[in-house]
Amino acid sequence: MNDLKLVALDKDDLEIVSAHLQDAVIKTTDIRWRPSEQRLVVGLCRFDWEAAHADVPKYRRRSAALRFERARACKALHVDMSDKNAVLNLLTVSFTERDAPSGVVTLTFSGGGVLRLDVECLEAELVDLGEAWATVACPDHSKVAMT
Repeated sequence: MNDLKLVALDKDDLEIVSAHLQDAVIKTTDIRWRPSEQRLVVGLCRFDWEAAHADVPKYRRRSAALRFERARACKALHVDMSDKNAVLNLLTVSFTERDAPSGVVTLTFSGGGVLRLDVECLEAELVDLGEAWATVACPDHSKVAMT
């Protein structure tokens, strides 16, 4: 399988990136906010959904980097950035346009954690960083309790 390299310049592009990132795991120590560079870089281990849905399913993860440029501010809600052992499970990445082309990028994690970026315009990139490795299970969302 080829390494994934995606660029997102609008909401539709970011939805594709988000689909590839569902259930990625992220250590808080791998979230790098660079305010002087107006950049957020996130190292992560993404679940390879393409391989999981192939004719012969394989469950695997891949190291990847997610980068946002032209970010004016980054705020965390219910994410303890001081906890060096914390691991976050990424659910979705979304973009809400405010005053075109600026807007807000939201990274939503299980358990209620959120990273919010105020961006001048949407400019994101997702890149795989090496070989995939096997994992024993596929993330399963069918067990979510309905109340």
